[in-house]
Amino acid sequence: MKKILLSLLLIVSSIGFVSAEGVSFKASAPNSVGAGQAFQLVYTVNETGKDFRLPSLNGFEVLAGPYTSTSSSTTIINGKITSSKEIRYTYTIQANSQGTFTIPSASIVVDGQKYNSNALTIKVLPEDKAAAASQGGGGSSGRGQGTSSAGNATSADRLFVRAIISRTKVMEQEAILVTYKLYSKEDIVGFEDVKLPDFKDFMVQEIELPKERGLQRESYNGSQYLTYEIYKGVLFPQHAGTLAIDRFKCVVDVRVRVQRQSRSFFDSFFESYQDVQKELSTTKTDIIVTPLPKPKPADFSGIVGSLQMSKNVSATEVKSNQPITIKLTLTGSGNMKILNAPELNFPMDFETYEPKVTNNFKTSANGQSGTKIIEYLVIPRHNGEFTIPSASLSYFDVNSNTYKTLQTGDMNFKILKGEGEEEESGGAVLNAREQEKVEMLAKDIHYLNTGSPNIRKPESFIVNTPFYWLSFVVMLIVTALLVILFRKQAADNANVALMKNRKANKMARKRLKIADREWRAGNREVFYDEVLKALWGYVSDKLSMPVADLNKENISASLAQRGVSEEMTVRFVELLNECEFQRYAPVGDVKTAMDKTYREAIDVISELDNQIRK
Repeated sequence: MKKILLSLLLIVSSIGFVSAEGVSFKASAPNSVGAGQAFQLVYTVNETGKDFRLPSLNGFEVLAGPYTSTSSSTTIINGKITSSKEIRYTYTIQANSQGTFTIPSASIVVDGQKYNSNALTIKVLPEDKAAAASQGGGGSSGRGQGTSSAGNATSADRLFVRAIISRTKVMEQEAILVTYKLYSKEDIVGFEDVKLPDFKDFMVQEIELPKERGLQRESYNGSQYLTYEIYKGVLFPQHAGTLAIDRFKCVVDVRVRVQRQSRSFFDSFFESYQDVQKELSTTKTDIIVTPLPKPKPADFSGIVGSLQMSKNVSATEVKSNQPITIKLTLTGSGNMKILNAPELNFPMDFETYEPKVTNNFKTSANGQSGTKIIEYLVIPRHNGEFTIPSASLSYFDVNSNTYKTLQTGDMNFKILKGEGEEEESGGAVLNAREQEKVEMLAKDIHYLNTGSPNIRKPESFIVNTPFYWLSFVVMLIVTALLVILFRKQAADNANVALMKNRKANKMARKRLKIADREWRAGNREVFYDEVLKALWGYVSDKLSMPVADLNKENISASLAQRGVSEEMTVRFVELLNECEFQRYAPVGDVKTAMDKTYREAIDVISELDNQIRK
């Protein structure tokens, strides 16, 4: 017996005992309730206490309580025993009037120390008029507001979805907030087959909703509903006119009480429920989009909202072959993803590199806002004084309804002579040498001896031969051809649209090289941004249309006019949709999807270049 007791003692001591650490005292209640609605206010503490004090409940009436309940649990994990205890103080209270009320902290004493709970803020909604009228008329059925028969589960006033659109009259590229919200008085089990509109005339930026969001109580048209946000996004209309937002659709699983005829006395004590599917949809909404005033500035960025620009230059006086960093910061609100950097005209003596662009955008209920930072790295190769002319960027200010222009301002640099560099001035190397004096020999001019037999007669010169006149004719023809050629080249250079058309493929492949670098670095969002820039920039140059005026519809029509097949047009539009989808909601292996998109972009641009008529 002694050996058995000693063994048990050793086992217990080796297991150990761990209890909950720290005292937790919390209050909980619904965030929103209806006026006249009873609900529970619960205080939870994890240790036995005394002298529990309820705060003053101004705006609420205590109907019952407190009811005290205690629960405890013990777990053994890897030889360690963990115990927990929970003591609950429950009150049933009722809100008397509409408004927002605060319940102060309660207090309790545990082991001689006083602890305070958290305070609560509760929004009291207007009284549910429909429920009050039903109860007053004695026509309520079932067990209350939350129950219904299977037939009533499809009632439009008990279960529906709303499209909440912030504005229906806006300007081009002005943000519109769209929210799809479910309203229910039923027991919702789940969602199926949620179908968003395609938003074909809009650029869409989805707002990420909290994953742990739950049902919220809301008053609508005099009735109280439990609501759930299904989708929220910001839309930017791409052109003027009356644009339609198609219907939103979803299927909701509803659990309802089934009323059936009682076949025995005991059937009345039991209730039967079943899950019913209800297809919900919103109505079509028209958005009236007003065109931006004309003429648009040549440097219009496409931003409708607000924009500020700041500049930072690392140094204005350096030695040649030393780097200079120029950083432009663009901060504002609007469709920031289409914002392009202002073009700086660097001197020929400056070696330039591809600028580094950093985007920090946030999409919220107020639209899209954030910062774009562009860093230019340049290296002056010769000494002298240089100026980078001021560059401009325009946007449409929604507050003043006018175009506003931002200027970088002239940037002046003094470049000093670097080590091992020949003396320079203004970027042109001076190879001047001291001139040598010329000595006068005898006389300045000597007479020619015309009597010498070695001097040929005039008729023996080439001037009097047919070859001389033929050479004149050849030179005139060559000169005329060169004039015609140079004039055509000058006309082509003056034709900006033609030059963009010729360089479209080259610029697209340059942008795809940047996308390839981001793909190898694993930067998914930057990769898809660069591919989209390459695709939009390519068709912009090929079709001679500004990027801000492009959308999927006019691209399809313009490509068809230029001789592109319908199949090729569909491939191009599907590639745009794939990039936008993968950028915000990637599916499958991200690396494989990026590689597939990159190869498809190269193939589509090459094929379009072959099909588009010059």
